Amino acid sequence: MYAILDIETTGGKYNEEGITEIAIYKFDGHQVVDQFISLVNPEREIQPFVVNLTGINSNMLKNAPKFYEVAKRIIEITEDCVIVAHNSEFDYRILRTEFKRLGFPYKRKTLCTVLLSKTLIPDQPSYSLGKLTRALGIPVSDRHRANGDAIATVKLFKMLLAKDVKKVIVQDAIVVEPTFKMEPSLKQILNNLPNSTGVYYIHNVNGEIIYIGKSKNIKNRLSQHFTNANSKSKKIQLQTATVTYDATGNELIALLKESQEIKSNKPILNRALRRTIFTHALYSFIDDDGYINLKIDKADGRKNAITTFSTRNSAKQFLFKAVEDFNLCQKLCGLYPSKTSCFNYSLKQCEGACIKEEAVEVYNERVNKLIEKNSYNNTNMAIVDRGREIDERSVVLIKNGVFVGLGYVNLNYQITNTSVLESLITPMENNRDAQHIIQSYLRRNKNLKIILFN
Repeated sequence: MYAILDIETTGGKYNEEGITEIAIYKFDGHQVVDQFISLVNPEREIQPFVVNLTGINSNMLKNAPKFYEVAKRIIEITEDCVIVAHNSEFDYRILRTEFKRLGFPYKRKTLCTVLLSKTLIPDQPSYSLGKLTRALGIPVSDRHRANGDAIATVKLFKMLLAKDVKKVIVQDAIVVEPTFKMEPSLKQILNNLPNSTGVYYIHNVNGEIIYIGKSKNIKNRLSQHFTNANSKSKKIQLQTATVTYDATGNELIALLKESQEIKSNKPILNRALRRTIFTHALYSFIDDDGYINLKIDKADGRKNAITTFSTRNSAKQFLFKAVEDFNLCQKLCGLYPSKTSCFNYSLKQCEGACIKEEAVEVYNERVNKLIEKNSYNNTNMAIVDRGREIDERSVVLIKNGVFVGLGYVNLNYQITNTSVLESLITPMENNRDAQHIIQSYLRRNKNLKIILFN
């Protein structure tokens, strides 16, 4: 659990400042579950430059509660939480100073979104909250006021959590929370999980990830883990201390995240050397007569495949449909071995490429259309799908035929402005598994929004 906060102060000498406004959002990693926003009477003078910056003056604070009147609420809302702030060293120091004046030893673990941003979103021209959120397309209102800056920090932190592929932030937070050091029942864990699409992470008592999976329904999938009697499920049941999850909004993002994060984290209960998720591929070659032939074969990373498949049967089903959709020759697609014409030629459903009746360039043009449709080589595009919330969209970015990464956007210009989009994207590895996942998803989902870039 996180307490994401922002504090405005009077300014002045080090450790003599007082709080003028505080905003705290309790965030469970997915949504805000509690909040506290208040002006505070600092009982001291506000520096003129601070008045000009924040717009908060002494007249506004005459009837505001003093710090000791809000201290109990601050303790309650930040209990068992990691404090998150943009430049947390400052905000945490101010909070501890105020509590020290009351004789209370206030201690919490902290996370700084400035330092996290420098690690997870490198090469930004500035890491000030205003300039960074502007570069990332994050809307901010009431800049230099506690509530506006706290809301912006919540949005930024949510983005950083998504970019943290190795789950360092989440694993550190689990160790902090005492509830996870108990032995919670598996039923209690299930009650806190959603019936939504996403990736889930099973942790042991030390916060370490021991298993990563994905599902269209996280709660149902974990219920299976917790009730099945097979060897892996029994190990999960014995070692599970808690489960965290990332809702993804759609299956494509879940598949890509699961594949990448298993490779990055190497959980002990995921198979150490996972077999490739595809076994067969579609290849092309030109025969002696100049016709482009298609061939299904076992996947070979040394060869340039058009697209890949999980089974030979699914590859054959795809190719039979392609023959029908693009009016291709069964013989030249390897589906009808024959020394003469293919079966479809006798039905007048083949133009005769199998017996050299159809012109090479005419036939090859149709084959190339099939290849272009099912391969994104040399293509610059964004695959847009459902996001985690109603007003959000997911984006998978392809540049020059290479899978670059994925992310989420709220505004259309965050997609059309490629420099903003690339800042929002979580970089991912462009391996054969990722390519297979994307191609398979595009084949199965014909109504996806595809945005092509120059």
